[in-house]
Amino acid sequence: MSDICFYFQVHQPRRIKRYQYFDIGNDHEYFNSDAENDTNNARIARKVADKSYLPANAVLLENLRHHPDFKASFSISGIALEQFEEYTPEVIESFQRLVDTGRVEILSETYYHSLTFLQSPREFKEQVRMHADKVRKLFGVKPYVFRNTELIYRNDIAELVADMGYIGMLAEGADHLLGWRKPTFVYHAKDNPTLKLLLKHYKLSDDIAFRFSNKDWEEWPLTTDKFSHWVNAHNGDGNVINLFMDYETFGEHQWEDTGIFHFLRALPHEVMKHPDNGFVTPTEAFSKYKSVGEIDAPHYVSWADMERDLSAWLSNPIQHDALRAFFELENDVKRSDDESVLRDWRRLSTSDHFYYMCTKWFNDGDVHKYFSPYESPYEAFIAYMNVLNDLRLRTHAAPRSTKRTVWEAISQKTRGVLEAIKS
Repeated sequence: MSDICFYFQVHQPRRIKRYQYFDIGNDHEYFNSDAENDTNNARIARKVADKSYLPANAVLLENLRHHPDFKASFSISGIALEQFEEYTPEVIESFQRLVDTGRVEILSETYYHSLTFLQSPREFKEQVRMHADKVRKLFGVKPYVFRNTELIYRNDIAELVADMGYIGMLAEGADHLLGWRKPTFVYHAKDNPTLKLLLKHYKLSDDIAFRFSNKDWEEWPLTTDKFSHWVNAHNGDGNVINLFMDYETFGEHQWEDTGIFHFLRALPHEVMKHPDNGFVTPTEAFSKYKSVGEIDAPHYVSWADMERDLSAWLSNPIQHDALRAFFELENDVKRSDDESVLRDWRRLSTSDHFYYMCTKWFNDGDVHKYFSPYESPYEAFIAYMNVLNDLRLRTHAAPRSTKRTVWEAISQKTRGVLEAIKS
């Protein structure tokens, strides 16, 4: 038997505007920019809502009504939810209609889609609690399954998540994590059989998310009949096929004229032609299937790039310097007792800011450029560090006379990288 577990990530960061040195001490609005600017969050939220979220939710609702066995799951970052409330409230309503069917599960994550687990377990747990509260407020449900930022997983993260009472977690089904094993079974965390794991089937997921419209792909065009045949081939070779992807796959990354919405609409009917196929939510998968073994992850694993590690966010000196400077502010921010300072600091924890600073080349570099609103990693870094400088002044821990340029705040190694990027 093969059950499909459909999981979609919904996330939109608060992009930093092109914040300059002379703005420091004078402008505390870091995330607002002119209407036509690529960092304008309201404009981007509206565009993605119209191209992706609203039409995709309409298709899913149609599938849920026509196919009683169809199910899906989402994690929606808190920073995305607050932008939907502010800019596109109809998106919230469309997700509420899906959840109200009783066959769409909402998962937990950090509110700010953050990298706080790297150095601040206390802040990590606080953001997870904030997200769970937001989900209960908007959807009336309590999340039982956790999905960390960018599917990043390691043994110590699993321990934190288990301590918070979650029954399971999602992770990347990376080859170096699984070894000879397959991602089509339920597993459990190292030394903790009570925290179960679902691992992404990255090949089948990426066939939809990345290769669907690629005319150079040998399997193009991808039809529901062909994809269902691949699903059927797993019968007797696993229990659950975990199709995890960004929800923007539908309409934003794969445009409507590629046929992606027709594919999504037709897939449940085609898959369920086989009597052994079905759909499950993560919680149902953990209840239905026993773990077949332990996953030991002493090193970080993520969905990103060829390495499937942290290198998308931490592979060069400018990323390391930015993250170091971010965490150095934590104690001062929290001692300031200023809610607006704390809110802005937390918005700066979002993983996207560091993703934009990546300096990789070739295919992975092209992906980073596609998602970045900045002209270069250098521009992303300068804006981020200038904002941190202003935020440092706002904590009241430093006098205004200590305003610094980016060059005064970074390491010599980072200066070399910036000079190389600029040239």
